[in-house]
Amino acid sequence: MQKISYNEYLEEAMAGLSKGAFLTVKAEGEINTMTIGWGSIGYIWAKPIFTVLVRESRHTYQLLAESGQFTVSIPLGEKMNEELNFCGTESGRDYDKFKECNLKTIPGKKVDVPLIKGCQLHYECQVKFRQEMDVGKLKKDYQTKWYSEDNQDDYHMLYFGEIVATYLE
Repeated sequence: MQKISYNEYLEEAMAGLSKGAFLTVKAEGEINTMTIGWGSIGYIWAKPIFTVLVRESRHTYQLLAESGQFTVSIPLGEKMNEELNFCGTESGRDYDKFKECNLKTIPGKKVDVPLIKGCQLHYECQVKFRQEMDVGKLKKDYQTKWYSEDNQDDYHMLYFGEIVATYLE
């Protein structure tokens, strides 16, 4: 893999993220991945930061809280749509997503969390801060659009991960 700067493929990363990316975590020997479509890359605390959002109900939530590390693997173009769909609709509590989707991994170089092979763009991140959403500060139209009555108690935790490595596969 070719090492690149975190912002070298920023436009491609944002376009790819909007179509779906794999957020992968590892804790106590268990590895799980889920599909994310929300996130941001920025510069905070004089460091490049990847912010991801995970609902408390997700299996990934507890694993990420325990590990404090994550990777984001972004397939560019129209690749891996079926795998992204499965990993975004099924829980790691019920399925081994790697087996079900025949996903292969690549070891992380700076974190103890693998990357998803076959994605073109990879970020390795170390959590520096997490913040629970304050629903009282969420605009009503966003509340209505993104948090249905079924999800009213299932808000996101925001994880701010320092980008410690970025690779192009």
